[in-house]
Amino acid sequence: MIKKIVLSIVILVLGTGVAFFVYKSEPKLNNQLNKNSATASSFFKNHPFRLGLDLSGGTHLIYKADTSAVPAGQVGDSMDALRDVIERRVNLFGVSEPVVQVQHGGFVSGAGEQLIIDLPGVTDVKQAITMIGQTPLLEFKTEAPAGTPQKATVGKDGKVVLDVGGQYVATELTGRYLQKATLQFDANTRAPTVSLQFDDTGTKLFAEITKANVGKTVAIFLDGAPISTPVVREEIPNGQAVISGSFTPTEAKTLVGRLNSGALPVPITLLSTQTIGAILGDNAVNAGVKATVIGFLLVALFLILLYRLPGLVAVVSLSIFIVIILALFKLMPVTLTAAGIAGFIISIGVAVDANVLIFERIKEELRSGQNIKDAVRLGFSRAWFSIRDSNISNFITAVILFWFGTSLIKGFALTLGTGVIVSMFSAIVITRVFLGALGFLGEGKVARFLFSSGIGK
Repeated sequence: MIKKIVLSIVILVLGTGVAFFVYKSEPKLNNQLNKNSATASSFFKNHPFRLGLDLSGGTHLIYKADTSAVPAGQVGDSMDALRDVIERRVNLFGVSEPVVQVQHGGFVSGAGEQLIIDLPGVTDVKQAITMIGQTPLLEFKTEAPAGTPQKATVGKDGKVVLDVGGQYVATELTGRYLQKATLQFDANTRAPTVSLQFDDTGTKLFAEITKANVGKTVAIFLDGAPISTPVVREEIPNGQAVISGSFTPTEAKTLVGRLNSGALPVPITLLSTQTIGAILGDNAVNAGVKATVIGFLLVALFLILLYRLPGLVAVVSLSIFIVIILALFKLMPVTLTAAGIAGFIISIGVAVDANVLIFERIKEELRSGQNIKDAVRLGFSRAWFSIRDSNISNFITAVILFWFGTSLIKGFALTLGTGVIVSMFSAIVITRVFLGALGFLGEGKVARFLFSSGIGK
C-alpha cells in the first residue's frame, strides 16, 4: 500500500514536471503569462511546437516540371530527385518543416508532373520564389551537327546576334548526376574555378561524351545560359569536369554552394502561389485549442458523474496523458496541423475508452460481491485483452495511414499512433497505480459509495 502511494506521488511530481516543460517551452504562452520568459534557458527556447502551414501561415507554391527530355521510365526517379533537391535548398534557409511533394499528372488532366511546396512561416511570396529559384539547372551540351538551322535575333543596333543555345544540343548528362562541387584556383593564373565530380552514372556519361567529342567543345549551361565552353582534348574517364570563366572568388564560392545544395535534374516553372496569413493560422490554432479544452472538460464531467472516484482518477490520468503527448510533440518533433490536432483529440477518446472498459469491469466485480481491492485487480486483468486488441487495431490503422498517406494524412496518423501508445500506458499503468493507492479507504460504506456508479447503475 505504502509503495503504491509513494509511486502515485512520484507519478504526480513527474507529470507536473512534464507540464512545466510544456508550458515553459512555448514562447507565445510564456510571453503572456511569464514576464521573465526572455531569460529562459536555451533548452526550453529550442522546443516550441512546430506548426504546419495551416496553423502558422506561410506560402503554398505549385511548380510544373518539364520532363519532356526525360525517358518515360525515368520520370518518377527524376521527380523524386527534384523533390530531394528542393528540400535541401529550402532547408538551407532555415524554413521550419517544409513540405515538398510530387503530384503526378497535376490536378488537371494533361497538366504534367507538378511539385507542391509548403513553406510554413514564409509569408513573403517573393522570398519563397527566390529560395526555389536559386537552385541551378546544370546541363552539358555538345556541338550541333553541321547544317543545323541557327536561331538569330536582330538587336536594337541592327546587328544580327546568333542564339548560342541553338549551336548546341542537349545530352543526358545534367546536374542530376552531380556528386559534389569544389572551389579551386588555377595553378598558373590563380583564377577561381569550379571542379565537378559526378557519380557512377554521370562518370560513365561524361566519359562517353568526351570520347565522342575530342577536338570539339562541350558547353556547360547553367540555368539555360552557357557559362563555359571548353574544348575536349581527350577522353575524361574519371568523371571530373572543371568550370572556368570570368568568376570572382565570391561568385565561384556561391556557385559551389548552390551546386552542392543540389542542381535541378529537370527545369521547373511556377504555376501558382497561395499565401495563408498568420492571422488565419492563429485563428485555426485558437479554434483547435478551444475544441480540445471544451472536449476534455465535457469528458471529465462525464467520467466523474458516471464513475465518481475512479472517474476523478481517470481525469488525473488523462491530464498526465495529455502533457506527455504534448511533450512528445515538442521533443520528436511533430509538425502540428489541423489534421494532427484532430488525431490528438481522437487519441484522447481512445484513452477514455480504455478507462471506461476498466471501470465497467470493476463495477461488475463489485456487484458480484468482490471487495474493492480484488475488484480493481480483476477489473484490470479482464479489461486488458479488450484494451490490447482495440489499441493494436488502432495503431495498425495509424501505421497504414502514415505509410500510404499524403503529408496531411501522415500528420493525422502520427499524432493518432503516438496517442494510442501513450494511452495504453496511461490506462494500464497510471490509472492502476492511482486506484491501488486508494486502498487506504478500506471497505466501508463510504469507500464502496465512492467506487460505485454515480448514474446509470
